[in-house]
Amino acid sequence: MSLKVTVLELSGILDGIRGNQLRREVSDIIESGSDILLIDLKEVKFVDSSGLGALVSAMQTVRKADAKLFVCSVNDQVRMLFELTKLDRIFQTFADQEDFNRQVLAAQ
Repeated sequence: MSLKVTVLELSGILDGIRGNQLRREVSDIIESGSDILLIDLKEVKFVDSSGLGALVSAMQTVRKADAKLFVCSVNDQVRMLFELTKLDRIFQTFADQEDFNRQVLAAQ
């Protein structure tokens, strides 16, 4: 069985406005039948609380659809935020897309 994997590359600041876009994008991706969603934060400079909320909401959307969500390429600010809010326990993060491919896709 081949899984449908979608990579969503975000950039700039993940705030309320961008968070709402993210929620819509994730819904569309899941509705299109994706099994695994990888959110690449390599180009994201900063995440605020509403951006974090959007990531949590994305995770809930993905889980409801019995799909999986992973995050990669988090910078120090985002990693610290994940640790402070204990979201590092919810989101499985990878160093980068290659790391994800090696650990997740190779295991399928």
